[in-house]
Amino acid sequence: MPDPLPPSAYRTLVAMALAEDIGSGDVTTSATVPDSAMGRGTFVAKQSCVVAGIDVVSEVFAQVDDRVRTAFTSRDGDRCEPGQTMGVAYGPAASLLIAERTALNFFQYMSGIATSTWAFVDAAAGEITVLDTRKTMPGARALAKYAVRCGGGTNHRAGLYDGVLIKDNHIRLAGGVAAAVARVRASGVTQPIEVEAQSLDEVDAALEAGADIIMFDNLGDDEVREALARVNGRARVELSGGMTIERVRRIAALGADFVSVGAITHSAPAADISFEIEVTGGTANARTDAV
Repeated sequence: MPDPLPPSAYRTLVAMALAEDIGSGDVTTSATVPDSAMGRGTFVAKQSCVVAGIDVVSEVFAQVDDRVRTAFTSRDGDRCEPGQTMGVAYGPAASLLIAERTALNFFQYMSGIATSTWAFVDAAAGEITVLDTRKTMPGARALAKYAVRCGGGTNHRAGLYDGVLIKDNHIRLAGGVAAAVARVRASGVTQPIEVEAQSLDEVDAALEAGADIIMFDNLGDDEVREALARVNGRARVELSGGMTIERVRRIAALGADFVSVGAITHSAPAADISFEIEVTGGTANARTDAV
């Protein structure tokens, strides 16, 4: 289980999501569910998945109604199988209904990323480190990158501020690879310098400039082999561009250090998780300490 997310990473986002969904009030629940009704909702995995987002889900319920209590038998990073109970929420039935969709949206989104990440990590078989990218939903990057960690992946840079990555547009604007690397060094930046290379010539240029890491972007398998031979340990190597599980499985043992996969955050299918609510005894004013 990765280190937990600080509440500051999701509390405001949860509030925005609830405001978007609830607006002036849940008209259907208000009309159909008695205020006194108590309920118990159970999260159930409908597919094999890796769990991520439990603290965020609990925050959704807490913001809707502080009388709701949650208890999870699964932890972030655990694998669940179809039909497995992941956790429960107990409290006023109306509050459970109001929170349901927002809670599931976060839970399914984050668990989907964790599940997709795990599939790539499994394909890598310990031969190469699976990295994420900055291709994330705006405003939800911290959640996405946490979910990657839950799935066994490794975070690349969190943003533009915590890592140097000289890409094709930087190279064109700076006047070439050598000039771009020289300008970074002259700026006083102490972080490792990574350079994107889209051809074997650019790999050679990055090596000559003294790049610490070279990203082979969209190179074919044979080009990757040739480029790795040219690098020959003089820089760390990241593979990138159109990575699929099948390709990662095929190239994992070629000798590169990292493979970055944008799909684990920008295209991961939502995990199939349900929230099944049933009426329980008691009233909305009863104690909800026990779940």
